[in-house]
Amino acid sequence: MPAKGKHRRPKSSSIARGFVAAGTGGAAIALPLLGATGAHAAEQSAAPAAAPQQAVTAAAKAAPSAAAAKAAPRTYTVVAGDYLSKIARNKNVKGGWQKLYQDNRQVIGENPSLILPGMKLTLGAKSTAKPAPAKAAPAKPKAEETRTESRASRSAAKAEAPAQPAAQTSGSGFTAPVDAGVTTPYRASGSSWSSGYHTGVDFAASSGSSVKAVGPGTVVSAGWSGAYGNEVVIQHADGNYSQYAHLSSLSVSSGQSVSGGQQIGLSGSTGNSTGPHLHFEIRTSPSYGSDIDPLAYLRQHGVSI
Repeated sequence: MPAKGKHRRPKSSSIARGFVAAGTGGAAIALPLLGATGAHAAEQSAAPAAAPQQAVTAAAKAAPSAAAAKAAPRTYTVVAGDYLSKIARNKNVKGGWQKLYQDNRQVIGENPSLILPGMKLTLGAKSTAKPAPAKAAPAKPKAEETRTESRASRSAAKAEAPAQPAAQTSGSGFTAPVDAGVTTPYRASGSSWSSGYHTGVDFAASSGSSVKAVGPGTVVSAGWSGAYGNEVVIQHADGNYSQYAHLSSLSVSSGQSVSGGQQIGLSGSTGNSTGPHLHFEIRTSPSYGSDIDPLAYLRQHGVSI
C-alpha cells in the first residue's frame, strides 16, 4: 500500500532522457551526432567533385601515350622483289619514292635502285638508322698461292678460249654486248623502276651466255653491286662507261684492260632479277643516274642492233 504524502515519479521516456542529457551534460552526446552527420554530408558533397578530378588525371596520363603512339614513325623491312616506288605506293607514302629515298638515303646509299632484302626503311619520316658497316676486304693470298692461282687461271683461259664465240666487231672495234635480242628498251616507263624509267636495255640472254666488252677500255669495277648482282663497269677512250649487270660469273677484274669483243663474264640472274638476262647501260660517269641511250651509242660506233 503506497505511503501517504509520497508521489510516484513519472517514468520519463528515452526521448525525454535524451533531451535532458543533451540539455544538461549532453554536449558530448549531441556534438558527436552532429559531427557524424556533417562528415557524411561532406563525403557526399566531395564525391562528385573528386570524380571529374580523377577523370582529368587519367586523361592527362593517357594523352602522352596517345601522342607518342601517333608520333612514332612506321618502319618497313625490304623483301626480295621490292623497289622504292612499289613500297611507296603500297604503303601510301606521301611524296612517293623520292620522299622515301630521301628519308632513308643513309641506309640505302647513293643508288636508289640498290635496295636489299632485310633493309629497314622508315616510312613518312627521316630515318635515324646508321648505315650498314662496310664489309672488310678479303685477305690477300700469299705469294705462293697467287702464283698457283695464276697458273690455274691461265690454263683455264687457254682451255676456254676455243669455246668463245667469235666477236662481230665494227671497224671502230665496237660490238654488241651479247648475241641476243632486246626485250626491254631504254627509257621504258613504269613503277618497276625507282627512277620511273628503265635506265638501260635488257637483252634476252640465257644463263651462261658469253657477255662481251662493247669496246676497248679499262675495267673500273667488277663484283657484287646490290640489286644489279654481279656487274662489270668499263671506261672507254671517249670518257663514257658501259655497264653489264646480273652476271652469273665474271672473267675480268678491276684495273684490267680489255678489247672490244673480249668476254668479260657470263649472263645470269643475280641481284634483283626476274629471270636470266643482261642489263646493259651506257653512262657518262661510273655511277647510277648518268645513263644515256645505249643503242644510239653503239650505232654511233658502227654497231647495228
